[in-house]
Amino acid sequence: MSKRSVLTFAFVMAGAFVPVFAQEPASAYPADMVRWSIITAGFALGIASGLAALGQGRAVAAAAEAIARNPGAAGDIRGVLLLGLVLIESLAIYVFVISLILFFLKPFAAA
Repeated sequence: MSKRSVLTFAFVMAGAFVPVFAQEPASAYPADMVRWSIITAGFALGIASGLAALGQGRAVAAAAEAIARNPGAAGDIRGVLLLGLVLIESLAIYVFVISLILFFLKPFAAA
């Protein structure tokens, strides 16, 4: 890209975002936003933990069946199973942390 096209792009983007800076800062966030963020966090936590439980159940069932079919590979299967369970559980933990942020830190509050 030439220097002129970069400068043109910068001026166009600066002009597009000028109305954003012209708005008055909000004094407080609406109560509806707080309610909906809590409801959304609750649904996200419920869905993520439910799907994580289903995934863990299927993984353990598949590992038990694989060990029953080939007992010699039990060590390798167990290692892969534990790695998979850790990754599945991390999904639920991440959603839990995001839900706690939405509950307590109020990210939509004005500074």
